[in-house]
Amino acid sequence: MNAFKVDWTAARFDQLRSKVKGFTLPSLPPGDGWSYGCDPAYLRSFLDFWVNEFDLDACVRELNRFPQIMARVDDLDIHAIHVVGEARGTNPLLLLHGWPGSVVEFRDVIEPLAFPSRFGGSASDAFDLVIPSLPGFGFSGKPASPIGARTTARIVNTLMQQLGYDRYRAQGGDWGSGIAAWLGIEHREAIEGIHLNYVLVHPDTQPQTDEEREWRSRVERTQQTLGAYAQLQQSKPASLAYAMHDNAAAQAAWILERFHDWSDRRERRFEEIFTKERLLTNILVYLMNDAFASATTFYLGSRMEGVRQMPSGQTVDVPTAVTSYPDPRMPAPPQSWVRRGYDLRRWNVAPQGGHFAAMEAPAFFVEDLRGWLSDSRG
Repeated sequence: MNAFKVDWTAARFDQLRSKVKGFTLPSLPPGDGWSYGCDPAYLRSFLDFWVNEFDLDACVRELNRFPQIMARVDDLDIHAIHVVGEARGTNPLLLLHGWPGSVVEFRDVIEPLAFPSRFGGSASDAFDLVIPSLPGFGFSGKPASPIGARTTARIVNTLMQQLGYDRYRAQGGDWGSGIAAWLGIEHREAIEGIHLNYVLVHPDTQPQTDEEREWRSRVERTQQTLGAYAQLQQSKPASLAYAMHDNAAAQAAWILERFHDWSDRRERRFEEIFTKERLLTNILVYLMNDAFASATTFYLGSRMEGVRQMPSGQTVDVPTAVTSYPDPRMPAPPQSWVRRGYDLRRWNVAPQGGHFAAMEAPAFFVEDLRGWLSDSRG
């Protein structure tokens, strides 16, 4: 295990920037902004910011603000931010991102979670934080064949043991919630509890109440409008990779569309939720590491592993907390349905924030995790 720092060269960035500068938008049918995909007007503005305003040096400094490691697990390099906070080895917390996110998702919550006394909180609420780049994502290595959330649960559990954390908590959204659930199924001896802001792994049960049946219908409707990308990525990711390879602007548009469509825009405009700097930093974590294809293949690996369905007769038997965010990507399930698959101890409802909880509502996210910790202490 070695210390790690991001070292992006200006030459590599300039190569990408020249491709962005030469990108021309295709002819598109008339539509209303984001109705057919990434809004062309927003994309033009975003690419102009990329070419003319983005500060690479400031970006790298920010990415290196917290200590990072590179560990070897199962013949794979696994990158992680590792912050030993005021907890001093106690309350270890594994924070797990998903797609199309990265460790950048947690930038605004790291210090408040690790050093609460700096923000008017109590040192007793502090966590030690481990924030890995998932296999195939960002700075981590690329698996030789497709893997998904179930295999990744084993990998990150090994990482935590290497760091000396025999028992720890895990929090996740998107694929991170799937990894956390599989930690609770197959590595429960190491898990003190899990916290989910997205329920990806489903109990081995059918809807039994009117509320549950209505929820399932809403999920199916959402899949029809927002789930086409997933069907492609879990079935023919190579076809997408061929189309996107060596096209930085196209990869950016594919990712930007998810951030737009999955964010909570009821009271804030997209531009008010995410700055271009933050979005581009996250996109560059894919581009500068050539990780777009390997990250999207995670969908195929997860389908092959059957990660979305609990094995027959098995449940997540570790204490579970769920926070329901107003996430356009996936309507929150009824508590009754969750309880049939999880040892649900805490249920919270967020007033704001969509799929990218830590980015969209960082203050609430921090307080929610502190409350989860307090509840677990009784």
